[in-house]
Amino acid sequence: MKWFLRGAIGLVVLLVLTGVAFKVFQARIGATVFERMAGRLVGVDQADALDDGLHVYFCGTGSPLPDPERAGPCLGVLAGKTALIFDTGSGSLRKLMRMGFPVGETDMVFLTHLHSDHIDGLGEMMLQAWIGGSRTTPVMISGPEGTGEVVDGFVSAYRIDAGYRTAHHGDAVANPSGFGARVNEISLPESGAIEVFSEGGVRVQAFLVNHEPVAPAFGYRIDYKGRSITISGDTVQSEAVRDAAKGSDLLIHEALNRDMVAVMSEAAARNGNPELSKVFSDILDYHTSPSEAAETAQAAGVEALVLTHIVPPLPTPMLYPAFLDGAGKKFDGKIQVGEDGMMISLPADSDRMIRRNLLN
Repeated sequence: MKWFLRGAIGLVVLLVLTGVAFKVFQARIGATVFERMAGRLVGVDQADALDDGLHVYFCGTGSPLPDPERAGPCLGVLAGKTALIFDTGSGSLRKLMRMGFPVGETDMVFLTHLHSDHIDGLGEMMLQAWIGGSRTTPVMISGPEGTGEVVDGFVSAYRIDAGYRTAHHGDAVANPSGFGARVNEISLPESGAIEVFSEGGVRVQAFLVNHEPVAPAFGYRIDYKGRSITISGDTVQSEAVRDAAKGSDLLIHEALNRDMVAVMSEAAARNGNPELSKVFSDILDYHTSPSEAAETAQAAGVEALVLTHIVPPLPTPMLYPAFLDGAGKKFDGKIQVGEDGMMISLPADSDRMIRRNLLN
């Protein structure tokens, strides 16, 4: 018994001394860990290690509704060495940079439409593309009619800050000629897809979708070395999305669960907020349900479906089955609720699809 007590006391003393030592050396240990992390990550092109192919960065899978887990709508697409960004929702650029996407080397930004939740990170994107890439020419932004007006507003808002950046970092890093953006407003036919980008073996097509009263609104298809993805943009269930997605490996489709949003509308009304109740009620008629998105994926014959622009917010995966509401029965392929930090890789000239999370 005495031996046991001595051992227990010795263990307690050892733990106390270990704790004291850790407290004494905690700052030094932390500094060493930080140095090692910085050496591995800061200034390193993390995308350079990726295999040739299409790589999709889910940097914003949320909607206008506050969501602690999801930034506003945004996708980064790396096709070989070509870097494309689709929409720039609030908070998404910071996640995109944390995921290792080469924002400073962005070749083109595409906007699906001009709803605020798809463009409210545009100023930050222009700034990061400029400074991060030490650009001497502005980044190119393509989108529907009205894109020029939107971009002009952001350029005006950020012009004072741009002057500070140049004064502080110098022309070599913050060259004034690289600040801002150039704009290409896209005009599309009533049906069918047209090519809006072709460079480095990458082909991007745009097509009209129905998001009335928001018009025009676009979806996009990206092809590279035998692999392809289709992005629905915001839309009701659409034959245009189905047709554009045929032969795609991956369909990325917006999704809204009408029953869940209707519950929120009724709750707002009961709680004395009729204006919020009307907003929830109004958004039911210009989005696609998870089951409808699954039907589109099945009709298009894609391999996999990822749902994004998630409405309502889903703070825990426990809500995913209720949100999907049987969508898995409508689609033979893999279906997934999109999450910020996901990356899906489609290696060139292959049938492989690799999923990983870059923020965990």
